[in-house]
Amino acid sequence: MLSNTRQDQILNYLKKNVSATVKELAAALYVSEATVRRDLVEMQILGLLQRSHGGAILLEATDESSIIVRMTEHAKEKGIAVSNALPHIPTDFKTVFLDSSSTILALAMRLSLVNKTVVTNNLQTVLQLSKIRDINLVIPGGNISLGGTSVTGSWTSSQLSNFHFDLMLTSCAAIVGDGAYETSLDQREVKRTVFDRSDCRILLCDHTKFERTGTYLFENLSAFDKVIFDRLTDKQQEELKNCPIVC
Repeated sequence: MLSNTRQDQILNYLKKNVSATVKELAAALYVSEATVRRDLVEMQILGLLQRSHGGAILLEATDESSIIVRMTEHAKEKGIAVSNALPHIPTDFKTVFLDSSSTILALAMRLSLVNKTVVTNNLQTVLQLSKIRDINLVIPGGNISLGGTSVTGSWTSSQLSNFHFDLMLTSCAAIVGDGAYETSLDQREVKRTVFDRSDCRILLCDHTKFERTGTYLFENLSAFDKVIFDRLTDKQQEELKNCPIVC
């Protein structure tokens, strides 16, 4: 069983029961107690739960939903978008920024990042990519909210302003008109900082982003080098005909 799937099941169990012992979780998931303990360590680092003596207690997220949960939302659509994106990702880049979205994490797991410098503010991405040899993996400092899965804030943006990126891979919270929007001002500022310091910028979304709303404009779609979706309606393609759309 994949760790993301298993950790999602642990979260669902805790949502129903609030707390659980390692023995209970191991029996419920049909895995070893050692495996559960490793998952609980990772999940506590991500702020998803609090480990207790012999088990764990659920921590409810405040302003940022768990990326483990988000990975399971519209998974089919994200998978198609990632497959659509792969032929359009440059291969000669040396430095890349990966944002904190679940979509970009899914893409990162299918990219060859060996001998690349990878900068990300996503804690789960760091955990996953740290298992791969020969990656120069960098995470900026900053604020992590209760239950949050990313590093954000003015300190984060300040550190990222000292980088130059060959490639930026990012998603967004919502597509409104011809703009990519965020629901968090801190996330918007981090992405704007990186956008201005990147040679190639690729936005990757599934079509459900059109069903959502955002407060803070990240950037107009026409400013990206590629904007990649799983699919679009004929009407949406017509409305965005002046944007570099791939689907």
